[in-house]
Amino acid sequence: MTIRAVVAGIGHYLPERVVPNSEFEKTLDTTDEWIRSRSGIERRHFAADGENTSHLATKAAQNALKDAGLTADDIDAVIVATSTPDLTFPSAATMVQHQLGMTSGFAFDVQAVCAGFIFALTNANALIVSGQAKRILVIGAETFSRIMDWTDRGTCVLFGDGAGAVIIEAQEAAGTPEDRGILATDLNSDGTYRDLLYVDGGVSTGTTGHLRMHGKEVFRHAVEKLAKTAHTALDKAGLSGGDVDWIVPHQANLRIIKATAQKMQVPMDNVIVTVQDHGNTSAASIPLALSVGKSEGRIKPGDLIVTEAIGGGLAWGAVVLRW
Repeated sequence: MTIRAVVAGIGHYLPERVVPNSEFEKTLDTTDEWIRSRSGIERRHFAADGENTSHLATKAAQNALKDAGLTADDIDAVIVATSTPDLTFPSAATMVQHQLGMTSGFAFDVQAVCAGFIFALTNANALIVSGQAKRILVIGAETFSRIMDWTDRGTCVLFGDGAGAVIIEAQEAAGTPEDRGILATDLNSDGTYRDLLYVDGGVSTGTTGHLRMHGKEVFRHAVEKLAKTAHTALDKAGLSGGDVDWIVPHQANLRIIKATAQKMQVPMDNVIVTVQDHGNTSAASIPLALSVGKSEGRIKPGDLIVTEAIGGGLAWGAVVLRW
């Protein structure tokens, strides 16, 4: 028998404040039409004062536990993917662990920017398969509104805050592509491209800094690398694009999502798109989209899902799983 990491529950949380594109027209040389045409984004959520990444992550985790019919005592580990932790240390994951009332198990953060959830889910899968843990809470959570340059219309209109959480658990399976759970993963990075997307702050500068991005170059790399990593993961699983029920991509830009789907020869009717409502929530975007897809009744048990993302680093990857 083979051990698979199977999704047992999912949930998400979005801050109460909704920010429509029109709000940016008051302070920037931009319009709702300009933002929509270039990104597909119509609105996003911003965290309230004092509402930090760990708070969003905890609420998403609580919703995932409810969905799974589990309690925090049933969880062996917490992994939080984030680039906007509350503090430099300790990890946001240990803060979530505390807020959930967990006093056992282990918790740590993963930082791969927009690809963070893919990296976190891959690490969680390895822990499950190796027997290190039986049930893991994997969370993507961000408060990117805290690192925006509000004078840069090319970036500040694109991002939002939110969190999504998935619980995966060890289950015995036949070891075939028909199994439920994570079937294959693919991770990549190339630091040559670090200057395409980064934050100009940190320990070396003594400031939090702001997000900086070369949008055209990121777009070019995204379409090429996302399609390739998705195909690589499918090949590892012994599957092809024709087997895919849903692509659940990182929700950065509608044009990237469409171009990647076209390269994979998967129709847009089989792509979960939430970027219009959430903006780019970085590591939170994929679990948010998965949670929305499930809550709307689109993602069903047995569906084959490919999820892929690219972020600063550059770092990119894909996961193939059967719901």
